[in-house]
Formats: sequence, structure tokens, C-alpha cells
Amino acid sequence: MKADLHCHTTLSDGSLGIEEVIAQAKRKGLDCLSITDHDTLSSVSRASVLGQRYGIQMIPAVEFSAFDGKRGAKAHIICYNPKKPDRLEGLCLRTSESRKARGKKMAMRVIEKYPITLENIAKYAAGSKAVYKCHIMHALMDYGYTTNLYGDVYNELFNVNTGLCSPEVSTESDEYPEVRFVLQLIHSAGGTAVLAHPRVYNNFDLLEELAAAEEIDGVEVWHGSAKEGDAERLSALAEKYNLVTTGGSDFHGFYNHYPTSLGNSLTPEASLQKIISKKEAHV
Repeated sequence: MKADLHCHTTLSDGSLGIEEVIAQAKRKGLDCLSITDHDTLSSVSRASVLGQRYGIQMIPAVEFSAFDGKRGAKAHIICYNPKKPDRLEGLCLRTSESRKARGKKMAMRVIEKYPITLENIAKYAAGSKAVYKCHIMHALMDYGYTTNLYGDVYNELFNVNTGLCSPEVSTESDEYPEVRFVLQLIHSAGGTAVLAHPRVYNNFDLLEELAAAEEIDGVEVWHGSAKEGDAERLSALAEKYNLVTTGGSDFHGFYNHYPTSLGNSLTPEASLQKIISKKEAHV
């Protein structure tokens, strides 16, 4: 089975809606798909219905934003197939509300420099749980301040150290829950916890620490951010600690930092079956 276990929709920071993403998965010949919107499970019910309509097996999932306090770094943890998703709703709500407030602060700072309105930005954030940087950039493109979603203007505004909005985008330790808290919650919900794209936030040491302590179930080995040798390194670590190995395109449509399409990275069938058949060992 061809399975892409990492993609996003307009419920978070993707440019396509749920049905558009699932229809595209069908066109690409995928058999299985996970919509992993940030800190929300809102897609699950509709995705299940649409998956049946299009003949795509849907694996419920959510990508949690977390913080590794020991190293002062962000980390993303994907929860697959939670048996008791209601246990995750509180965390989803808290993080989404925090992100919503931070997104509004970012938008107001940008508007001070570039005279557009909140309505311009809100048009692109409609349906999302928060305002994301990509929504702000899309609005700026409409009014000719840039022709690129990512580039000089994006860096001017959102560079984590020097950007105009850096005070709002560098407070992850306050905004996001600690990694181990997220993992404990996922396991209490009977889900499979997978560390997403270790290269993006340099989470390699965190991964080994969590794996050695048997606190995480898997790692995303195949992802567009990976550098040469990463897949081999992560596969060896997964074999050492008996971790599930996943792959996903991390598709955001128009809002990707680099060109990618659904199905560009896939999850091995053996790993897919482990996620599907995982018993409620932690419930």
C-alpha cells in the first residue's frame, strides 16, 4: 500500500481543503493518507467520510507542537490513530488558542510596516484554527510587497533572531508544552507517537534520548528536509530501539517552503500495519 502519513489542509497551514487533498491523493495513486494538521483533530470525521468516497484509507492523526526544554528547541510529534481522541482535545484547544493570539500579534506588527488590513490576512486564514505566517505572506503578495511567499520579506519579518516579529515567534517555551508531556498524553489516548522531521529542528539527540527511555514509538525517516545520510542514520537508530519508521510529504500545497507533492515520501507497509493494528497498550 502506498501511504503518505504527513500532510496539511486549510485547517492549519495548508492551502487546500480536506476534500481537495484527498482527491489529489487519489490522483497520485495513494492507498492510505494521514491528515496531520497542527494541534487539531478537526479533520477526522469529514476525512473519514471523504476517504470512503474516494477509496483512500484514512489514518486519524494530529501533529503536536512541543518544546524540548533541555535543548531549547521546538519539536513536532505526530500522534497516529488515537483510540481515545477526546483525551487530546484539551491540549489541542490550549495550543490553538495560544497560537491564535500570537498570530494576531504578528499580524498587527506587520500591518504597522505594510499598510494592509486584518481582513486581508483573515481571508487566507478562514477555516484555520489560527493565523499563520503563510497567511500573512499571501496577503502581502496580493498587494505587491513581495512576489515570493518565502524570501527577503519573509526573513525580514519572521527571522527567529532578527525579524520584525521575532519577539512573538521566539517564545516557544511559553507557548508549547514540554515534549514528554505530549508523549504521555498521546500514550494515554492510545495513540502512536512519532517524532516528525528530526532534521528541521535538529532533534537527533532528543530522539535518541526518548528512544532509549522507550518514551517514543517511531520516527519520520523519509521527509523532504532530510540531508544525505539522514535516512540511513535514522533507520539504524530505529532498528536499534525497535521504532516504527514513517515517511510523509509534509504537503502544504502552495504554502510549502520547497516544492513537494503528495506521495513524495512514503511509509513502508510494515510500519503502516503496526500503526493500524497497534493495541491499546497505554490505555
